[in-house]
Amino acid sequence: KMKYIIGIGGVTNGGKTTLTSNLIKTLPNCCVVHQDDFFKKPDQIEVGEDGFRQWDVITALDMEAMTNTVKGWMENPVKFARSHGVPLSSASSVTNPDEQTHILIVEGFLLYNYPPLLDVFNKCYYITIPYEECKRRRSTRQYTVPDPPGLFDGHVWPMYLRHRKSMEESGLNIKYLDGLKQKEEIYNQVYEDIQNNLLNRS
Repeated sequence: KMKYIIGIGGVTNGGKTTLTSNLIKTLPNCCVVHQDDFFKKPDQIEVGEDGFRQWDVITALDMEAMTNTVKGWMENPVKFARSHGVPLSSASSVTNPDEQTHILIVEGFLLYNYPPLLDVFNKCYYITIPYEECKRRRSTRQYTVPDPPGLFDGHVWPMYLRHRKSMEESGLNIKYLDGLKQKEEIYNQVYEDIQNNLLNRS
C-alpha cells in the first residue's frame, strides 16, 4: 500500500491553507492535519522577553498531540479517513481501500522545526512571501486572538526568520514556493510535482 505524507509549510499568510484545500480536492484519499488546530489556549502561552505572548514558537503548540495524530494516520489511513469524513476513492481497478494510495497533507507555519516529525515527510514544500507583503496580508486578517500592536515586527517576523534559518540548517530537502504567484499557479506547480515525482514513481 502506498502512503505519502506531504508537508505544506511556510510563512504566516503565505497561502498554505488555500494550497492545501485545493490539493485535498484533487489528490486521492487525501486527509489533512492543520498545525493551527494544536495551538494551546491563550492563557497557556507565556510572555517572552520581547514582551509578547509567544505564539510563533514551537512551545505554543501541543506538538505531541499533533505527532500522535500523524502517527494515527500512518498506522491506519483508511480508519483515519473514515473517522474524519474523507471519502475514499472507489477506483474500479482497486476495490480494497487498504491497497489504494493514501495521502496525508500536514499544513502549518512551523512544520520543519520539530525533530520527531522531520523524518515522516515524503515531500516538503515551503511557501515564502517578502516582509512587506506578509505584513500587509497579516493586517487584513481577523484572528480569534487579535494581534496586539507591534506583534508582527516584534515577534512574528523575527521568529519566522529564526525558524527558517534553523530549518535550512536541518538538511531537509525542501522545495520553496513563491507565495506572490497566482494561487492557481502555485497549485499547478505542486500538483504536477506530486504527480510526477511521488505518485508516478512507483
